[in-house]
Amino acid sequence: MPIQFDVDPSVARLAEATAEFVREVVIPAERECGGSVHDAPQALRETLQKGAREAGVFAPHVPKRWGGHGLDLRGQAVVFEAAGYSVLGPLALNCASPDEGNMHLLEKVATEEQQARYLRPLAAGEYRSCFAMTEPAPGAGSDPRALRTTAVRVPGGWRIDGHKWFITGASGADFAIVMARTDGSPGSSGGATMFLVDAANPGMRIVRNIDTLDESLFAGHSELVFEECVVGEDQVLGQVHRGFENAQVRLGPARLTHCMRWLGAATRARDVALERAGTREAFGSLLGDLGMVQQMLADSEIDIEASRALIWRTAWELDNGTASAAQFSSVSKVFVAEAVGRIVDRAVQICGALGISAEDAPLARLIREVRPFRIYDGPSETHRFAIARRAVKPYRQPRQAGTAGS
Repeated sequence: MPIQFDVDPSVARLAEATAEFVREVVIPAERECGGSVHDAPQALRETLQKGAREAGVFAPHVPKRWGGHGLDLRGQAVVFEAAGYSVLGPLALNCASPDEGNMHLLEKVATEEQQARYLRPLAAGEYRSCFAMTEPAPGAGSDPRALRTTAVRVPGGWRIDGHKWFITGASGADFAIVMARTDGSPGSSGGATMFLVDAANPGMRIVRNIDTLDESLFAGHSELVFEECVVGEDQVLGQVHRGFENAQVRLGPARLTHCMRWLGAATRARDVALERAGTREAFGSLLGDLGMVQQMLADSEIDIEASRALIWRTAWELDNGTASAAQFSSVSKVFVAEAVGRIVDRAVQICGALGISAEDAPLARLIREVRPFRIYDGPSETHRFAIARRAVKPYRQPRQAGTAGS
């Protein structure tokens, strides 16, 4: 099957409209709040999303039946990059994490009743959500099999007990998708189940909102406790004991959409560096005429083009459900996360003092935002482990009894 990288004209138009909206509306709002929305008022989100609707760019990823543009991942790659040019662009378009990934999960896994109750208002921007899987050590983190939160059957449903943290968007969310163990023990590869828990449930409470390096994800990251949190049978999302498998429905595309958005941030950092290199004079010439600066600019161009090519290829693999999709997803996550960091870091270096100013350029903000990307949705080390394991699998010889290490 030939790989198609052509951009549909309607997608190109939507990306252009998104870029204009981000420049004219979102970036001024970002400057006003300094890009920090952990404690931002709901009115900011509502105003930005109202503007996105008026500009015709709201919810590019949402199926048309739920009021969106219905783009596949290849189309999303183009539009999400344009949205990510501002750290608040995805929030405005309602395609920010974790809501974007949760919409995809609900669209693929939820029952019709659950979609009407949760997906419809989430897609419309009326609800916010969170995805509660990560736990404090020794619980689930980069290894989800360490899951310790439990759910046991009770009359009429399930009782959830456990401890979660770094749950993005939990503060003020209307509901949570919670991963809990319904079978096995920590370390088991199966036995997890996802549950839909309404914010009003008295068994789920926020312990604290965590102060973190990044500040652009709305409502920040929270620590949650579940104590005798009882939910009905109709709150099971997907099949019982199939939570890990169903989570991959969300996590594969969500890793890639993170890459799309952060590539937009990297292109903005590149543009700031190019403008500085083309206007700042030092040592008798423009910065852009100095060899060491030219090397940094060239390396950033290479990183951007390579990242975009990987994203588009992975989007094609995921759209077509190929056997290579998981491998490309991991490769993209590692490469783009690290390339974005390099691009922003070079931009700071090129701009010098301007680069570390919190008021005169966006780079100080961007470098804080992009660093955690190497950890979110699986650290680079975990993905490298998976990449190598898949690569060597066809060549692996059966181990002989009695050999060293057996």
